[in-house]
Amino acid sequence: MKLLIDTHTFLWFILDSANLSDDALDLLESDADLLISIASLWEIAIKVSIGKLMLPQSYNKFIAQQLKVNSIDKLPIRLSHLTMVSTLPLHHRDPFDRMIIAQAIVENLPLVSADTAFDSYPIKRLW
Repeated sequence: MKLLIDTHTFLWFILDSANLSDDALDLLESDADLLISIASLWEIAIKVSIGKLMLPQSYNKFIAQQLKVNSIDKLPIRLSHLTMVSTLPLHHRDPFDRMIIAQAIVENLPLVSADTAFDSYPIKRLW
């Protein structure tokens, strides 16, 4: 099974946060193929650059290490994802989350996220 992980899910997982649900942790530690959107990595980079997020090491070193150690593949942004974003209703206005929603729809991937606003879209949210 392939799973798309939301930005906060990824951060809570790699930073060992207690905010991660037991079910989500079980999914992330299972044999599932984990994917993270390039949009999530972009969002993290922005938060680091404006001082809203601190990582234990430089962005490049820490993120690359965590992707490798946790066998998380990057999901690129494709034209089909952008097309889907252009048709999504505005239940959720965050541009990064809208891209993740579009990717989950187009790729038919369950999304591991605590964000209940995602439930307004035709995706399977796991938490």
